[in-house]
Amino acid sequence: MDAKGFGATISCLRKKCGMTQSQLADRMNISDKTVSRWENGLGFPEVTQFPVLASIFGVTVDYLMNGERKGITIAGNILTDIVKTINNYPEVGTLANITDVSRAVGGCVPNTAIDLAKIDRSIPISVIGKIGDDEYGRYVLSQLSRYSIDCEKISVSADKPTSFSDVMSLASGERTFFHARGANAEFSPEDINISQLNSVIFHIGYILLLDCFDKEDGEYGTVMARLLHSVQEHGIKTSVDVVSDSTADYKAKIVPALKYCNYIIINEIEACMISDLPPYNADGKLDVENIRKTMELIASYGVKDKVIVHCKDAGFCYDVQTQSFTVVPSLKIPSSEIKGSVGAGDAFCAGCLCGLYNGFDDKHILEFASSAAACNLFSKNSVDGMLSKNEIEKLADKYGRKEI
Repeated sequence: MDAKGFGATISCLRKKCGMTQSQLADRMNISDKTVSRWENGLGFPEVTQFPVLASIFGVTVDYLMNGERKGITIAGNILTDIVKTINNYPEVGTLANITDVSRAVGGCVPNTAIDLAKIDRSIPISVIGKIGDDEYGRYVLSQLSRYSIDCEKISVSADKPTSFSDVMSLASGERTFFHARGANAEFSPEDINISQLNSVIFHIGYILLLDCFDKEDGEYGTVMARLLHSVQEHGIKTSVDVVSDSTADYKAKIVPALKYCNYIIINEIEACMISDLPPYNADGKLDVENIRKTMELIASYGVKDKVIVHCKDAGFCYDVQTQSFTVVPSLKIPSSEIKGSVGAGDAFCAGCLCGLYNGFDDKHILEFASSAAACNLFSKNSVDGMLSKNEIEKLADKYGRKEI
């Protein structure tokens, strides 16, 4: 940024904070003439003054230098999936044959970030999480780097391995997961330097599978809620995803965070665990009214902008500001073309984040996200099936949509 652009940024931030040039000068122990010179494009602060300015305005040093926030930050679970195709699932004490072994990234961070990068290369994407100093960690970094994703904020555990899952996959598509929490269990707010964030949206997942963030907090309810509050205080929109865990206390772990969310993107089972309303009728059909009531309840806990819920047959969006409810059916993908579904929720999430970032209306967000999720069905792993933005927009014309 040149001096004039920097000066305009300082002037805008100062006025937004309701400060005079003299008040800013007093806080920095400099003269008001110095502040005036900056704002008139006649010079820059000294290097040591940039962190002080950033702290006063609640922005990053990078923002002061480069101006407008850009991009999306994805934080949370990072792991490697070791997918083993087996001929049958054995009884205890008996043998099954492994017919194929492959490796893929897994977890919120790699899945969502790589999907986003494949959808729209113009969106700057950065990631935050924790890995081990091992082969699996290096593998994840190599896969993220292939798509020019900023991995500088990923930290390395001193003694924990990279989290991984052994995925036992039958030819029918049914899968069983054996998960080692590894470095994800160590990942904590201390690994996130909020002052360095310069994105428009901060998305983190998964609540219920991030041990340090799921802990109680005396003031905010959970550590996750405290983190999201701090991120919002820096002018960044927050978004969360949840992992499905039938044994978890959804209300205790998720509800406190909702007050500090701009967006929540979860599936119908996770959402209805919060409301205790069944998402399906006795005949197995979607209970759209219960899903709507659930989303209204979630919004009432403090979500600022949108509650988004997805399931196999449809996507739903409740806009908090307008109190409008939108439903879009999923694509009709022939079973003969479906190769897998692992990571479909992250693919839907990536589609939503792309739509939110680009200012899509609610119907367009759901249409785009459901088509992005459908891409995931064309591959056995979590990211290889994803297509570009333009290709995703054409899928509905090719396949049509279900009726609900």
